Amino acid sequence: MFDAGIEFRQLRYAVLTADSQSFARAAASLGMKQSTLSRKVKDMEIRLGIKLFERTTRGAEVTENGRVFIEQARRIVTDVDNLHTTARNVSYGLQGRLAVGYCSSLMSGNLKRAFSEYLARFPEVQFDGIEGGPEKIIHGLQSQTVDVGVIPTGLGEAGLLSRPLWSERLFTVLLEDSELLSKEKIYWQDLRREVFVVSGNGIGPILGNLISARLTEQGFRPAVIYQDTSQESVLSMIVAKRFISVATEASQGVPWQDLHFREIYDATGPARLEYALYWREDNDNPALKRFFKLIEERYPG
Repeated sequence: MFDAGIEFRQLRYAVLTADSQSFARAAASLGMKQSTLSRKVKDMEIRLGIKLFERTTRGAEVTENGRVFIEQARRIVTDVDNLHTTARNVSYGLQGRLAVGYCSSLMSGNLKRAFSEYLARFPEVQFDGIEGGPEKIIHGLQSQTVDVGVIPTGLGEAGLLSRPLWSERLFTVLLEDSELLSKEKIYWQDLRREVFVVSGNGIGPILGNLISARLTEQGFRPAVIYQDTSQESVLSMIVAKRFISVATEASQGVPWQDLHFREIYDATGPARLEYALYWREDNDNPALKRFFKLIEERYPG
């Protein structure tokens, strides 16, 4: 039905005019003069030997003969647009794919900076961040759906290598009327009688285990409530005045109204959570090697 001499852009002009029901509106969306657009469509009508539009003072109405043409033209335009999208997606992963598992907040801190720098330095690598708890990330590493994991230290799995990364300070999250805010320093033992709420996802269980490890004594276990929600949502619950929480310094990337973050201390100084990089020994992904290079530059072991 289509003349080989018809240009693809003329098809797009016709479809857009039909959708707009106006040469003026179609021309405005294309950033061209109305007279130019009308002439281009008219040239196509002459080549086809059919009238596509009735030009009236109200705009442009598709003729009966023009409806079949416009629908076929629309399918062609859509197919070409989809091809362009596919081409962009392919070129995005031109230098490979990197899947990074993590359980730390991305509000601020080292992890956010590392991710941002990698994305800026290697724009043609498909970068997939996979958030989850350590078990999920370790399973992803073993099944080879995750290339590298950024998770707290202390995990040992056969076939996985690791290297230390960084540490993050730990904070207790309190409301303004908490008596704990009057203390010059807050130690773990100062939190012994508090009720804690932590996320059941991501880094939450690690924080919950840490609270239990620091505060469990003979005949006493701390009250830790797990919520099946994000760490950010957990912090929002503290305003109910029933709980406090523990968070890493990365959670302070945005201001939290009514909440106060106070550093926690132990006998040796500020309490910290240590992170490490985990990966499969047999993973030879070039995109992973670039990630290692960046990490080595920013955080030399």
